[in-house]
Amino acid sequence: MDQLRTWPARRWWFAVGIALLTVVVTAVPTAMIPTPLFSRDVPTTVWAWPALVVSSVLAGLVAATYVARRDPDDGGGRGSRLGALGASTTFFAVGCPVCNKIVLLALGYSGALQYFAPVQPFLAATAILVLAWALATRVRRERHCTI
Repeated sequence: MDQLRTWPARRWWFAVGIALLTVVVTAVPTAMIPTPLFSRDVPTTVWAWPALVVSSVLAGLVAATYVARRDPDDGGGRGSRLGALGASTTFFAVGCPVCNKIVLLALGYSGALQYFAPVQPFLAATAILVLAWALATRVRRERHCTI
């Protein structure tokens, strides 16, 4: 966490922008934010918004680690893959279980409600843990001396 205190202002602004973009890109297609383009058959759960906000903040922080990197040879590696995995898992975690075409095709309407909906909080927790791990990996790598 000490490394985050040394970040320049533009990194923090980038993190905020990516976090807000992540909220919009996730909440609009999952109909957490009502629009005429998407609808939701099952109401948003109590934990979905907090999970989305925490995941978005972490995704913004992970993305900000790519701004003004000290080591231009650092290609991302494990931290970038974990960040992408965490962000995509959040989409499945907070979405409507019966509105997700992949889940609906695999399990059907009743299967999505019976089997997938109870798993969604665990997907949200997994997304948050993976994003936190990605952030820790990226920040630790920045602090590491390449010599």
